[in-house]
Amino acid sequence: MSETADKSAPKPSILLVDDDERLRTRIARAFSERGYEVEQAGDHDEAIAVASKESTELAVVDLRMPGKSGLEVVRELHRIDPSTRIVVLTGYGSIATALEAVRLGATHYLTKPADVDEIIAALDRDPHEPADSSLADGELPETPSLARVEWEHIQRVLTDCDGNITKAAERLGIHRRSLQRKLAKFPTRR
Repeated sequence: MSETADKSAPKPSILLVDDDERLRTRIARAFSERGYEVEQAGDHDEAIAVASKESTELAVVDLRMPGKSGLEVVRELHRIDPSTRIVVLTGYGSIATALEAVRLGATHYLTKPADVDEIIAALDRDPHEPADSSLADGELPETPSLARVEWEHIQRVLTDCDGNITKAAERLGIHRRSLQRKLAKFPTRR
C-alpha cells in the first residue's frame, strides 16, 4: 500500500475512555493528528452514552477508573457492537485481568505507559494472534511468581484505597507495618 493511498483513506473512529483527563486529551490529540475521528469519555457512563449514540469502530479503555471498572466498559461496548475492536490499557499488567478483558470482548491489552503507535499496532493486530510473538511458536507465557502476583494485588488494593496505607492494610487483613515493609520491596521479575 502506498503512503499516498494510506493518507487519503479515511481512518476509523475511536473512543478513548480514561479518567485521567490530561492523558486522555494527549492521546486524543495524537489520534486526531493521525486522521482518526476521536470521541472521549471519562468514565463508564460517559463511554456507554457515546457508544449507544454512535458506536465507534475502535476503543481504548483504561482498566482502573472510579466507579465501574474498565472491564465493565469492555463488556458493555462489546454488547453494544461486537465488531468494535477494543484495547485495554492497564498500569498493573496482571495476566488474569488481561485474560478477563479479552474474555469480555477486548481484542488486546497493553500495559501503561503505552504510546499511540503501540496502541495503533495493538488495534491493527489480528485478534487471534498472540501479542507476544514468542507465543506464536507454541511457547507458554511466563507465569508470574507468587511474589509478583502478591505485589500486583497489593497495588490494586492500595489504588482502590486512594493510597491510604492504613485502609489498604485493613482490606488486606495485615498489619500496617507489614504492608509498609512489603511496599518497600520491589517485586522480582520471576
